Amino acid sequence: MHQKQTQEILKELAKKSTDHEYYTPLPNGYAPGKTKYIIITGSVMSGLGKGIFASSLGRVFEDHGLRCSPIKFDGYLNIDAGTLNPYRHGEVFVLDDGLECDMDLGTYERFLDKNLSKENYLTGGKIFSRILSREREGSYLGRDVQFIPHVTGEIKRFLRELAMKSKADVVLMEVGGTVGDIENEYFLEAMRQLAYEEGKANCCFVNLTYVLEPEFLGEQKSKAAQLGIRRLMELGIQPDVIACRCHNPVTEKVREKISIYSNVPIDNVISIHDVESIYLIPGLIREQRLHERIIDSLRLKVKLKPEPNDWSDYVNKILHPKTKLTIGITGKYTGLRDSYASIIKAMEHAGAHNFAKIEFKWIETTEIEDGRKKVEDELKDVDGIIVPGGFGKRGSEGKIQCIKYARENNLPYFGLCFGFQMAIIEFARNVCKLKNANSTELEPNTRYPVIDILPEQKKIEGLGGNMRLGGKVVEIREGSIAHALYGKKALVRERFRHRYECNPEYIEPLEKNGLVFSGKHPEYRIMQILELPTHPFFVGVQFHPEFTSRPLRPNPLYMGFVKACLKK
Repeated sequence: MHQKQTQEILKELAKKSTDHEYYTPLPNGYAPGKTKYIIITGSVMSGLGKGIFASSLGRVFEDHGLRCSPIKFDGYLNIDAGTLNPYRHGEVFVLDDGLECDMDLGTYERFLDKNLSKENYLTGGKIFSRILSREREGSYLGRDVQFIPHVTGEIKRFLRELAMKSKADVVLMEVGGTVGDIENEYFLEAMRQLAYEEGKANCCFVNLTYVLEPEFLGEQKSKAAQLGIRRLMELGIQPDVIACRCHNPVTEKVREKISIYSNVPIDNVISIHDVESIYLIPGLIREQRLHERIIDSLRLKVKLKPEPNDWSDYVNKILHPKTKLTIGITGKYTGLRDSYASIIKAMEHAGAHNFAKIEFKWIETTEIEDGRKKVEDELKDVDGIIVPGGFGKRGSEGKIQCIKYARENNLPYFGLCFGFQMAIIEFARNVCKLKNANSTELEPNTRYPVIDILPEQKKIEGLGGNMRLGGKVVEIREGSIAHALYGKKALVRERFRHRYECNPEYIEPLEKNGLVFSGKHPEYRIMQILELPTHPFFVGVQFHPEFTSRPLRPNPLYMGFVKACLKK
């Protein structure tokens, strides 16, 4: 359909809301065809890596000069990911604007090297909340509010608003879950409608499917993939590309079967098999020239370019390390590695730039706490430890034991958020001799509340009884370890997610005994970085530096930690 015709039809549809079945709200100034949409779905099973695939495709497009804006839809009815248990959904990633979201947005930020915002994340709860608010305001002109056209119409509005605000050439839309799930069916219907309204040249559907390869058979089987794709086609969506996830490269025979079954040309049925690093996926896409075919189908005018040298150099460092480090992660969610996804990636970034392969030893601190394991046995074979963020009492005493061991044995230590607080408690107890010092989160009636929520803190930046979230400025003390690591910057911006703080009443005795607070709030006595100058590396931060680490720009604190571990 001609772009001008599409624009006129959309304008007409946008006007029809009371006497017609259409509901197509358009943002002011929206022009169909200016932004292209790539919709990425999954079939057979969840957890295939749609976020990694979408990020890799976006990386390749960005390398060709196209401006990409990714968005993730999660079907659950939570407004955001803030209350989700890491065991159920992986880590909660925090954007600079304070939105708590799915970990895939962290993948997007790392691959595309750009900060995202609340416009890049949509949940079922968020869209229904918007719709109910509009209904109460009378925005639907007395209509009975229905999934079609109102829910689908509001989803399309959200996407088009993102397209306009981001000024994107391409919006990469990842549909969470699996085709066939009840919670994303209405969203897929909205995507079908979007393609109908925008026109074929403006939308591309990519289905990431799974090709089984049972060990007992010794061959690849495509039947499950075929049935999953058929389910998508039953919803009125014809995929343009099929990306096949598999342990080994997908055979031509299997690609032919899937091609015939799905009406997708065999050149558009590609293999996304397991590789040594996720940062090799953009290269895999380039090798199979998928980006070229999508660029052609969407009629994007770009000049094809080779992979940038800095990205290929980074990948080369990952593949050819000169040494190995073993880092202990001391936590209570160690049964699910996705709970610490950003920490793992930040360590990989810093490790690669130091030509080191990072291996992790997962230390369950509840087992140290209850005496099933000894701290010296758990930490004797690691080159450094990280105490990550967390909430609640379980496992906290085990973390404190690990910190004490690291401090006394010159083992490089990096405390993140909760790890910052636990380091203060350990130091207060064992160096300042404040027996049983604690956090009021863990022990409300503790005699020495070195960690607390203070009345003056509750008033700052809308903290209240809720989280302190998102990007905040940290003032760095001149001459400190942090000052050197940050390139002697006086102010830096990092992301926070916490409620409790270092109690200002205890700053003086802590510093008197050798603890240095090298980062603080620019205006208030809120401590945000601690360090021990006499230790090889003993640093704790109230924020999450892993959220700002990127493959080509590792976070400076992680770089410092890795270098200290290498020296050990």
